[in-house]
Amino acid sequence: MPAKKTSASVVKSASLEKTIEGAVNNLSSAYNAGGSAISVRSKEYAKLAAAVKTLSKKRMTLLKRKKTAANKAKKDPSAESRQALRVVMKEVAQVAKDLEKARSQKSQSSAELSALKASQRRATAYMKAIEKFEKDANKPKRKRRRTTAKRAVQSQEA
Repeated sequence: MPAKKTSASVVKSASLEKTIEGAVNNLSSAYNAGGSAISVRSKEYAKLAAAVKTLSKKRMTLLKRKKTAANKAKKDPSAESRQALRVVMKEVAQVAKDLEKARSQKSQSSAELSALKASQRRATAYMKAIEKFEKDANKPKRKRRRTTAKRAVQSQEA
């Protein structure tokens, strides 16, 4: 008796349709989630960019104040002028630390936002292609008129 051959299973139309619908639904939910994620990340990025800008301005102002305090301390080396210089230096150090932290967060946010936008572009392209196909596939079949050349050939044959 010959060995029994196992045949590969053939997908049923209902199963295939269900798989396609699931994939389209997954893409749709990914598209929606991506849009909301982009809006949240954009707001976060804008806040971080504003914080970096503010801290940069504050740092520059403090550096000018430090220079002024250093000049005063050089001219009049009293305890009061040295104390003022130390206070300004502490503020500069703190602002520089905060600025570095904000810049780091901003760069991370920027990278994440760029990746989200790239994914969203892909999802948008897929959604547009699916919508175009659905529109074309659901159009009724057009009845075509026979061309005059075909009619002439058919009349000659008859």
